[in-house]
Amino acid sequence: MGKAQATRSAILQHAVDLASKEGLEGLTIGRLASDLAMSKSGLFAHFGSKQDLQMATIEAAGMRFYEAVIAPAASVPEGAPRLRTYCERYMRTLRDGLFSGGCFWAAASAEFDDKPGPVREAIQQAVRAWLGELQRQAQIAGAEDPYGLAFEIYSLGLGANAFARLLDDHDAVSRASEALERRLLATHAIAESTTDRAGHATAVEG
Repeated sequence: MGKAQATRSAILQHAVDLASKEGLEGLTIGRLASDLAMSKSGLFAHFGSKQDLQMATIEAAGMRFYEAVIAPAASVPEGAPRLRTYCERYMRTLRDGLFSGGCFWAAASAEFDDKPGPVREAIQQAVRAWLGELQRQAQIAGAEDPYGLAFEIYSLGLGANAFARLLDDHDAVSRASEALERRLLATHAIAESTTDRAGHATAVEG
């Protein structure tokens, strides 16, 4: 990694954490220059506008989430095992503070849910990619309603983040993890039951 690329990466890592606490609108060239002891002209060399900075920050947040949650599960078999790994690592990001201000996506979504434009679209694309992967693994796992299960997983994550950050509920992530485990066990039981019924029907027909 060259010096310019390393500097840009360092800027974005700080921007991700700052945005998780103060929002993407709180990102300014001046604020980052002050925080990082850089010149404004030096920062402008990396980001030509505030929107460019916001878009790059969203991309950096997505990569941080991918490296913490998605990539480590690549060696786990698809379906129920990988879905469980995703859930465990997703909850771990909330428990261990992957983003210093709490869930980046919860903050960004709340900030831009009613603001049309490229920034909202970038947030939307990132969240849909995560939901899409959850849905795909849920379908492989045999869930009756794969999208519904993805919805529940993400919703429990958002709820745990809100309870922990806003309401100071130190058990929120544990509660969400337990709820996810119950939901995954129920999905596995349904899938197993469906498989058993199909096998029995084939045996009878044979």
